[in-house]
Amino acid sequence: MRGEGRRRRGGAVSGFLAGLGLVLAAGASGAAILLPPGRPRALLMAAAMALFPVLILGDQWHTAQIVDLRQDDGRILALLALAAAAIGALTYAFRRWEIVMPLAIVFAIPFRVPLHAGGDTANLLVPLYLVIAAAVLATLLRDWSDPPPGHAPRPLAWLLAAVVVLYALQALYSEDFSKGLQNVCFFFVPFTVAYRLLREVVWDRRLLTWALIVVGVEASAFVLVGSAEHLTRSLFWNDQIIRSNEFHTYFRVNSVFWDPNVYGRYLALVTTIATAAMFWARTRQAFWLLTGLIAVLWLGLVPTFSQSSFLALLAGLAVLAAIRWSPRWTLAAVAVGLVGAILVVLLVGGSGKLTGDRVNVDLSGRGSLVSGGADLFAERPLQGYGSGSFQAAYREHRENKDAPVTVSHTEPVTVAAEQGLLGLLIYFALIAVALGTLGRGLFTATPAGGDDREDSPGRGSPRSETGPAGLAARPAVLAAFVALLVHTLAYAGFFEDPITWVLLAVGASLAHAAAGDDPVIRRPA
Repeated sequence: MRGEGRRRRGGAVSGFLAGLGLVLAAGASGAAILLPPGRPRALLMAAAMALFPVLILGDQWHTAQIVDLRQDDGRILALLALAAAAIGALTYAFRRWEIVMPLAIVFAIPFRVPLHAGGDTANLLVPLYLVIAAAVLATLLRDWSDPPPGHAPRPLAWLLAAVVVLYALQALYSEDFSKGLQNVCFFFVPFTVAYRLLREVVWDRRLLTWALIVVGVEASAFVLVGSAEHLTRSLFWNDQIIRSNEFHTYFRVNSVFWDPNVYGRYLALVTTIATAAMFWARTRQAFWLLTGLIAVLWLGLVPTFSQSSFLALLAGLAVLAAIRWSPRWTLAAVAVGLVGAILVVLLVGGSGKLTGDRVNVDLSGRGSLVSGGADLFAERPLQGYGSGSFQAAYREHRENKDAPVTVSHTEPVTVAAEQGLLGLLIYFALIAVALGTLGRGLFTATPAGGDDREDSPGRGSPRSETGPAGLAARPAVLAAFVALLVHTLAYAGFFEDPITWVLLAVGASLAHAAAGDDPVIRRPA
């Protein structure tokens, strides 16, 4: 009995410490967004990144993966030495060449590393975490002695900080605290830090051009891998997709990504960005190079059979068409396309009826997940079931307790079920402010047939802050963000995708630079 009591007290203490550490990590990363460059901000970023692995190890200490790893001292030392060497080398490069840091973050976004332990595999964004850790260390070294001038926090920064802190607080009462903790540590904390690092970068023509080259080359390489998978009819990971391909008449590829839909999302976003660059290309050579890149990306997107990715691409292209030509005619074309799509769906089956069961089958059971998430929201409309709790709450409070579910696949539904009205309010406010910030002035820019000279940009136009590169940069970021937003309506993963935070940082930096309304905070004494 005494041993049982000690275990309970120990569990209560460890749970309290885990919750406290979670709130501290989220608070530190959120404060880092709002503070100007200097020692306090640098220390907060470093503290948030240091708490991240400590909290994960504490939460997973007794799992089979960590137990297996703990029993192999040589492997632990090798991994730590490798991580330290990578962080040290990256820190030196970031200190030596400032342009390398943002390009390294952009480059590392797609890569997941499979870590095998205890008979299980976890696919983690290890390269991105190492890059962010090195960037934080480089920033700490810089800000400790000579912090640069910063900018006052804007509404978008306040909302992002609120999102992170609220998510951590709502994980404290979650029906799956461990899942909420993992989401905060693996996604919210490091991505918040990455946002702050990228937000203060000057995205000039040179950096934007190199960023486009990086994502274009990366995406082309991924298409090459996906094409090889399609030709050989073989995937090198994800047993679930491998098994499903055996029962379908079509063959889905995932390239180096775990999920074909995530692979498709990446290709759709890069295609959108490349199309924006093509629309505003200044030379014939650039136009044809970008056209070739778009053709390659399209060929890679088709064998993913990701319907959500196709919808995301169409949404991004519609935004570009509205900016480049006419919002009114683009909206009319979208309306006609939606009517045509509905007619096709109604007539293809031959019945002419659109029933709930049929929609659910066509959407691979996602209709049930959406309705289930709506029921969960109705049961706890104010606070929800807690961050990261959708799977546990769905199985506990729905009739089908064995459903293989993780999220609702619709971001607002997931937010509603887990975080209630509190989370929904901040989520929709963030979307509205983000769209307003990224799109400010773009739809009043000089039309396609107007004066496109570099020396006559006009205030608020997409070219005003970066010369020729700015001609496409802001439309590309806005269109990619809208495409990502549409994809999350069908496949979730809005806050959990680092691309979201990168697009917001780059877009906000470009928008405020174009408007000239980002007040500078004085350098600390």
